[in-house]
Amino acid sequence: MTGTTFGIMKMFKDYSEDMKPPEWVTKQECQEMIDGAIRKHNRSATIISVCIGWVVLALFAEGLLRLIGIIPPILPWLKISL
Repeated sequence: MTGTTFGIMKMFKDYSEDMKPPEWVTKQECQEMIDGAIRKHNRSATIISVCIGWVVLALFAEGLLRLIGIIPPILPWLKISL
């Protein structure tokens, strides 16, 4: 059978199980690639979340210390008071 995809002629053959071309990916290989991609995404998302969390915590602590007067304001007109 022949078919057209976006103007390009492609040849579709009905391969049997033992005649698959070597470049085809098996279900197990595909699942391993998906699992690897998810693992990589989760690792990088965790690292980004940890960094953002530390920055937010540091800014909160810095603001609290400025509010109670332990750290002086950077600019005199930026003084926080209750």
